[in-house]
Amino acid sequence: MGHSHEPKDLLYAISAEFDHADDLVRAAKRAREAGYKLIDGYSPFPIHGLDDAIGFSDKRVPLSILGGGITGFLAGLGLTWYTSVIDYPLNIGGRPKFSWPSFFPIMYECTILLAGITAVFGCLALNGLPRPNHPVFNATNFERASQDKFFLCIERKDEAFDKVQTKKFMESLGAVKVDYVYADEEGGW
Repeated sequence: MGHSHEPKDLLYAISAEFDHADDLVRAAKRAREAGYKLIDGYSPFPIHGLDDAIGFSDKRVPLSILGGGITGFLAGLGLTWYTSVIDYPLNIGGRPKFSWPSFFPIMYECTILLAGITAVFGCLALNGLPRPNHPVFNATNFERASQDKFFLCIERKDEAFDKVQTKKFMESLGAVKVDYVYADEEGGW
């Protein structure tokens, strides 16, 4: 007895291509107003207001950097306290063993060092990098997103996504081209 297997639908998103940045921001706002949540915008340069238009409000990177800075400050404080009070105490001119103002530069540098390291690795980890391929790269003309075109994508995982209705909605936004974006292989995202 043979089993018939239908190929899994590898649809990742629907993309809309725009010629101008203002059109992308307007389309993103309309998509949010229509109830879509899993949307993303792509452009060759930063666009003021696009992050608000697509509803991006992830604060994990700045909070992790703050945590790294605080950890660095406390590590510098602990290091200077340990070395001046426990490991190698010196009595010079009757000053206290731990005079924190003299050690502030060390604490400051440890703060900057750990905040910087956290920023680099936090951005890499939280952005899912390194990632040499992403399904959105399969969108028609997407290579122009780094040159002179602007793209809006609504992901299939969105609760409001309907393959036909979402495509009609994207076409109503005044896009130059609307297209389905498929992943290369099963689980490709």
